[in-house]
Amino acid sequence: MKQSWAGTDVVNEKPEPILDKIQNSTIMVILIGNQKGGAGKSTLTLLFANYLTQMKKRKVTVLDMDYQQSLASKAEKAKILENEPLYEVVPADLKHFPSLHSALSSRPGEIILIDLPGKMDDDGLLALFAAADVVLCPFAYDEFSVDSTLLFAMVLRKINSKAPFIFIPNRIKNTVKYETKTEVERVMQQFGIVAPGLADRVDFQRISTFQTPLILLPVVLPVLDLIYSQYLKWEEQT
Repeated sequence: MKQSWAGTDVVNEKPEPILDKIQNSTIMVILIGNQKGGAGKSTLTLLFANYLTQMKKRKVTVLDMDYQQSLASKAEKAKILENEPLYEVVPADLKHFPSLHSALSSRPGEIILIDLPGKMDDDGLLALFAAADVVLCPFAYDEFSVDSTLLFAMVLRKINSKAPFIFIPNRIKNTVKYETKTEVERVMQQFGIVAPGLADRVDFQRISTFQTPLILLPVVLPVLDLIYSQYLKWEEQT
């Protein structure tokens, strides 16, 4: 796996035995998180899950660990409408992750996408941070979002210094000039890579657990293709 974009000098803490066992797994764990609520975590989780299953024919399970569990609600609504699910969405509490991880480890090659809660005050996050193979972090360029994003990155890096960390600018408005953009990205590059941004489009509200609107594909494919080619394509061949 390419690691050059995710270097950091923070010191790794020694993992507990359960965390050590999790880190030696044969499945791939991708965290989608940010301390800032409303950053677009759940939408990005759906985008990536749909992309992996429909375009890359990968086996995916989504763990909805956000306190609102909006993804699990969408999945239930899709079942009512008798839409064929592309992947399983499992609503779960943070404390259940070690057991879920153990159960999912019987599916080698599967990709586990985890929509994290938008807060950092739960010790249950430690096991998830240690298990991460890739971290995706949507954010906005406003001051409050940037501060929350950097705090999330610093805490995760203290526990897991190896997983590639990909910041994804979200809801970018072409009519707005982001005066702090260069400085913000310079700081974020101490923790990982800043990917191309996702434009603000009302069509994102139409994403479901069984499809991504075609009109959004030109917007999202440059970002998703970059992530896949750099960090997941190698795993496809192992």
